[in-house]
Amino acid sequence: MNKRLNKAGFTLIELLVVVAIIGLLSTLAVVALGAARVKARDAKRLSDLKQLQTALELHYADNNAYPAGAGIDLGATNYYCLNSAGFAAMSCANPYMGRVPIDPSAGYYKYTVGTGTYTVDATLEGTVNGLSGAIKLTPAGIGK
Repeated sequence: MNKRLNKAGFTLIELLVVVAIIGLLSTLAVVALGAARVKARDAKRLSDLKQLQTALELHYADNNAYPAGAGIDLGATNYYCLNSAGFAAMSCANPYMGRVPIDPSAGYYKYTVGTGTYTVDATLEGTVNGLSGAIKLTPAGIGK
């Protein structure tokens, strides 16, 4: 009867190997998840910029000018939405963009207008379609 009890269960070495394998797999999963989060934030930034471009071009088509502003933080309290009068606080009437997007990690996108043009500054965390680091949205599109 004693011989049966000694053969049942796992040895300490077997348990340590299993715990080490689980630890290695969980470490790899956490690293892969971090990279996926960076890609997701960059994809959101590019999507936000395209939406801003569309709204700004609609504003320009209706008003023959881009909204006024120099170095403003889009999405901040005073620049929450975009209507025919330009960027405004909450509750815009007839908005081109009901809620101006904000950067998913850095806070805000910077908007500056010039004569017949504008720039929106953003920063990518990784590389997307050859773009990395500081990028600009202009009427011509997204670039360095």
